[in-house]
Amino acid sequence: MDQIKTGQFLKTLRKEKGLTQQQLADRFNVSNRSVSRWETGSNLPDISLLVEIADFYGVDVRDIIDGKRASSMMDNETKEVADKMASYATNEKSNLLKVLQAVSIAGVAVSLVAIILQGITYEPDIKRAGAILATFAAFIALCITTLYVTGLLGRIASNKKAVTAIKITVLCLMALISFYVVIWVLIFSLLFTDFLQSKIKVTNDIADYNTYIHNPKGQDCEYGLGAISIFDVMPDQIDVPAEEFQIMYYNPWDAQYVVYMTLDLGDRYEEELARLNSIGIDSYEGIYSVTGEPQGFDLIAMDSDEYHGFCYAMVPEDRDNNTSITYCAIVFCNYFLDIDVHEYMPDSYLLPGFDASADNPYRAEMMGE
Repeated sequence: MDQIKTGQFLKTLRKEKGLTQQQLADRFNVSNRSVSRWETGSNLPDISLLVEIADFYGVDVRDIIDGKRASSMMDNETKEVADKMASYATNEKSNLLKVLQAVSIAGVAVSLVAIILQGITYEPDIKRAGAILATFAAFIALCITTLYVTGLLGRIASNKKAVTAIKITVLCLMALISFYVVIWVLIFSLLFTDFLQSKIKVTNDIADYNTYIHNPKGQDCEYGLGAISIFDVMPDQIDVPAEEFQIMYYNPWDAQYVVYMTLDLGDRYEEELARLNSIGIDSYEGIYSVTGEPQGFDLIAMDSDEYHGFCYAMVPEDRDNNTSITYCAIVFCNYFLDIDVHEYMPDSYLLPGFDASADNPYRAEMMGE
């Protein structure tokens, strides 16, 4: 069978009738595009339409298949066979269409339930947001498929008011989505720019102490966590000699501190010891995998926070004639540090087992909860 030849024959028959492709499409309830494909030979009419087309043009079905006139009209026997074939094809198509309709409707229902369930249990997370968007895209695709296989899409397409309403709705949704996309891009750009511009600051100048710790401006200043209660272990001000002092501050998006200092309190040692004893020692073991106090030291105050970290004070185990207290703070957000704590605090001052790296097990446990 030569499809190109058949297509040319159909085109000739249409022109003999003086019809346009659109007029013929309307006659057989198909699209203009379908008629064009018939006549170019890229596609052929369904067998269920062949008898109708042959009757309409006054030719034999075999003429259409052969692409030329061989007889003026179909004989009754040929027409009967063609009708039976068309009826069989129509029944087969109808059964398949019913299956597709049922599957499409079920798919729409399942997708809708999935979207609702994901929305109810949603927590801010880029992966979960992506999953919801993907499910919503599948839902839209299934809705369109369902409209098509049930024939509703064709009815909607023929209704100019419905088409206009759909276009307006789609444009509004696209505008709304575009607005939020632009907002998120701007927010991400600002955060990323801030991240690139943020630098680790390290100071050994004790005059900078109150710039970072107990800052009265609190969240309104660059050193945003400076006023949080976890720093209550630290003295309000330093007016005694410091045997050692260092503050590391880093704020890519959230403020992070690593602080250690040893102060010689002299005559004020007992007074400061009493203040720290009044703060007490929070339960801290197990948080960020910590197993106990630093070797060679006794903790005298501990403020621990499952989200922000630790601030603690300690004295040497051998306290004879001791007037010095060592203060340490490791403060951060979101259950992890962006820096390597070992670079900014002596290991001898670190709480044994402490792990606040990006993939630390404590973070995985808390995020899972």
